[in-house]
Parts: sequence; C-alpha cells; structure tokens
Amino acid sequence: MLKKIALIAAVASLAVGTASAHDAGKNAKVTLVFDHVLPNVPGKSMRGVLVEYGPGGYSPSHTHAKSSFIYATVLEGEIRSQVNKGEEKVYKAGESFVENPGDHHGVSANGSDTKPAKLLAVFVVDTDDTELTTPDK
Repeated sequence: MLKKIALIAAVASLAVGTASAHDAGKNAKVTLVFDHVLPNVPGKSMRGVLVEYGPGGYSPSHTHAKSSFIYATVLEGEIRSQVNKGEEKVYKAGESFVENPGDHHGVSANGSDTKPAKLLAVFVVDTDDTELTTPDK
C-alpha cells in the first residue's frame, strides 16, 4: 500500500507543480500532487501535498487553512513533528499523524542530518481556500 501511495504521488507530481509560493523552509520542497473536489461533500476538496526534506531540512512553524483536516503519512525517512506545543515526536516511514482545524504546527523537519525524508499530507479543506499553509510571523 505504501508503495502504491508513493507511486501515485510521484506520477501526480509530474502534472501539478508547486503547492504555494511561501517560504518552504531550509532544504525543503513542497509540491501539490493532487486536487480534487469531493462530489459527495459540497464545498470541500481533497488536496495532496508531497513534502520532501533533504538532510537537515525543515519547514518554518505554521498553521494551515482554518477549514483543513490533515492526515499525513511518512513515505521515506523520519519526520520530527510537534503540534500545538505538544510533545515533539519522530514518525518513521509508514507511520501517520493528523492535524485538526486550527492546529499550530510548531516543528516539521527531517529527523536526520544525513538522509532525505518525505511525507504525503492529505488535506480535506474548503474548496475556496487557496492558501494551505501560513508561516508564523
């Protein structure tokens, strides 16, 4: 299943492009890999975002669109994550975590200084929301 998700993300990334113009962070690449209106949930869409961190890479602390529910799965390597000043956790390939509407993502980083890491974040979000991520000021 994990290989299937990675293959879908890789193929979709060829057609879609970068998710947003904000600062992706250090040694980080953020790519929108799919965007689909949910036909049975009026006003909602599902968007997939592939986040790739090089060794030591990270994203700045941030929040997401207020309507967004996020299910993130680590595809490769290890991801350090901290949500809402909770405990910082390390997720390994195949492990997942969620972010609820209004959550603050204080840490999102590669857990390694020597190996790359990737995660796929699947957003359920209001279709009209155009900015998925807002870095802290």
